[in-house]
Amino acid sequence: MEINKLSSALPVSVMNQLPEVIAKFNITNKNRLAHFLSQCAHESGDFKLTKENLNYSSDGLKKVFGKYFPTDALAHKYMRQPEKIANRVYASRMGNGDEASGDGYKFRGSGYIQLTGKDNFKKFSDFIGEDCVANPELVATKYPLASAAFFFDSNKLWSICDKGESDAIVKEVTKRVNGGYNGLEDRLKKFRTYIALL
Repeated sequence: MEINKLSSALPVSVMNQLPEVIAKFNITNKNRLAHFLSQCAHESGDFKLTKENLNYSSDGLKKVFGKYFPTDALAHKYMRQPEKIANRVYASRMGNGDEASGDGYKFRGSGYIQLTGKDNFKKFSDFIGEDCVANPELVATKYPLASAAFFFDSNKLWSICDKGESDAIVKEVTKRVNGGYNGLEDRLKKFRTYIALL
């Protein structure tokens, strides 16, 4: 696999992380790499975002997190306060403490495919050999690509990637990453770009 051919399509920061991530996560063929990169690129706004943006209006809160903001009054009280929002929506689940603990914000989505929740940060820390629970910023700054590969690995996505290059396979990977098909056209386009280069 000639990864240098990707340099025209990927930021230098991603190219620098690739060799180690490929080795560590058994990314053994071009299908795995193209599927992985296309999902990362889409989820992170072309590798620009490494932290979940929780700066929602009250309408946005009700639309995205309606379960946690059932009333206009409650949504209004939290709107445009990312830290408070994260602490509420991620409280008391995924290993996080209650809303007052601050864990929701500390362990909000980080990396190119957002690793979320204290339990997942702990599992990733154990795998990577560095304490990302004590220092959660590492996931966004040092390990944005590795944490995304960890997600692929943990969710057994490589076996889907190995099935091929068809639109149906991109769709199947997207469903596992996204839970639906948001941005499918962009993901397909990115996949075609990367697979052609490889």
